[in-house]
Amino acid sequence: MRLLRKRRDWTRRDLAERTGISERFLADVESGVANPSLLRLETMAQAFGVELVALLAPVGDGVQRHVSLLGLRGAGKSTIGPLLAQRLGMPFLELDACIEAASGLRIGEIFQLHGESYYRATERAELMRLLAGAPCVLAVGGGVVTDPQSFQALRTRSRTVWLRAQPEDHWQRVIAQGDMRPMADNEQAFADLRRILAEREPMYRQAELAVDTSSQPVAQVVEQIAQALVGAPG
Repeated sequence: MRLLRKRRDWTRRDLAERTGISERFLADVESGVANPSLLRLETMAQAFGVELVALLAPVGDGVQRHVSLLGLRGAGKSTIGPLLAQRLGMPFLELDACIEAASGLRIGEIFQLHGESYYRATERAELMRLLAGAPCVLAVGGGVVTDPQSFQALRTRSRTVWLRAQPEDHWQRVIAQGDMRPMADNEQAFADLRRILAEREPMYRQAELAVDTSSQPVAQVVEQIAQALVGAPG
């Protein structure tokens, strides 16, 4: 439906006016989370001037939804994400950057001024906004899996990929980026990292795909993900 609408240069509002179906429901249909009746599908097909079967046929490009990259800081999301997006012909976005733009605050400032609950609520709102839009490769924060509503939305509306790495690699990559915060105020920081990774691993394992970023070069990781996504049904 999204492809048919884009090819006609219609907005979702244009389609809503042609079908009498709400924009919100159409957004859910395009995101793959709605369960439209045959009557509504027929109405949409008539608006596009196509047979009903055209709405049910595979698009054929292998990747029809967002691709969400999961993992702790240092997993490689910011490095692999743009390359994967280029490989798939999709834009790349970082959820934390969108949260900062929406709130006008840096992530650290959000936690300091408003606390984690405010951050999670803002994260959830931005995530829902992005997932309702055009498909992209999305790097999400390491803790998004701890918010049931956000994690469920990711698993329902996107292809989830866990970038798995050894704790030592997480640690060294963050430091290599010039971020000394993990060592600045907490002598037990590395032990905390291992603990957090162990706690979240059962959730990360629920991702559709897991790729080891510790044992292979970046280009190989990108190609492995792309091949897995294109070869699997969207």
